[in-house]
Amino acid sequence: MTEQPLIGGYAEAPARETYSAIVRRLSAAQKPAARSAPAYSRFVNRRVGRYLAAWAYRAGLSPNGVTAISAVWTFAGLILLVVFPPSFLLGVCIALCLLIGYAFDSADGQVSRLQGRNSPAGEWLDHIIDAVKVSTMPIVLAIGFFRFGVVPTVWLLVPLAFAIVSAVLFFGMILTEQLRRQHGAVPLAEDQPGRPSWLRALAVIPMDYGVLCISFVLLGAIPVFVVVYTVLFAATTVFLLLAAAKWFRELNSWSLSAPAQERGPQ
Repeated sequence: MTEQPLIGGYAEAPARETYSAIVRRLSAAQKPAARSAPAYSRFVNRRVGRYLAAWAYRAGLSPNGVTAISAVWTFAGLILLVVFPPSFLLGVCIALCLLIGYAFDSADGQVSRLQGRNSPAGEWLDHIIDAVKVSTMPIVLAIGFFRFGVVPTVWLLVPLAFAIVSAVLFFGMILTEQLRRQHGAVPLAEDQPGRPSWLRALAVIPMDYGVLCISFVLLGAIPVFVVVYTVLFAATTVFLLLAAAKWFRELNSWSLSAPAQERGPQ
């Protein structure tokens, strides 16, 4: 008899397992989040993603299929941003599209665990879509605002700079995590696991992708949105500088502590 994949010590769910039972299994097998994970991403998006993962599992969707659904919702929201002029209704629609896409982004990995799959191709696809998403969103915002002339042209430098910061931060996190794994260190996604720290979760809210998505509900009040978006950009930039310095010191300490023959010629 073929051995069934396991999740959290349980055998793969039978085809007729109830939705609530799947949600409970996912809750028991949920990977620990870093204590410093942003509040929305940790306490809201992971939970919503769990419910969507249970639905997708019962529907027979593959992890890559869930990733594709995430991409459709996300880029639908971005298309709205560049096609229609800013308004409160448009902002709500965009925020909902982005948040649903974010929730499905959390669900694909949980579906993978339910199905006992660990596909490098699936992880690659997920990261590629994330990379496109974080770089495209601020560029699309700049295009939409320029098209409808709702802000001074000079302000468009903010989302364009945000695109650079977001791309560098995403690449830095991915590269640092891979280097940590190579040296047997704790991955960034599992750094400082333990009980949730509300203070840390609230402190890093400006860097929370979910908060960035929610900020689009302010599109009907452009001056307010501009201020909020600029604050998010500034906070993310400061976070990148601090994180990059920390990561470099950490990686440099490994090279300094390595034997001379491992470091190679200077």
